[in-house]
Amino acid sequence: MEDNVKELIEITALVIEVIGILVLVFGTFLAMGRYAFKLQGEDIRSFQKIREEIGRSILLGLEILIAADIIATVVYDAQMEQILKLGLIILIRTFLSFTLEIEIEGKLPWKQEKHRTTGKK
Repeated sequence: MEDNVKELIEITALVIEVIGILVLVFGTFLAMGRYAFKLQGEDIRSFQKIREEIGRSILLGLEILIAADIIATVVYDAQMEQILKLGLIILIRTFLSFTLEIEIEGKLPWKQEKHRTTGKK
């Protein structure tokens, strides 16, 4: 029974990884298609807009991949080398997510402006 649970967790992690990869691929193609057919609107330059859209799809894809890594840790044996590799992968993906967020928003996440009418973020 324990092997069935491990296998189910491995399959779940794999499915979530595939979803993360699909988000990266489809998000990039969608942004490029919108750029090619000029469906982005006229208020911002198209190049800036496509970078933001691709950045957002990469950001979402990375967050999904991090979730898959966390789920996959349940089935790993507690060997230090595997834990360090997984920790490094998560650290790199988190750093990439953080830097993409800064590039897209143009400011640090904790420096968000408050909404003028309600005083909320």
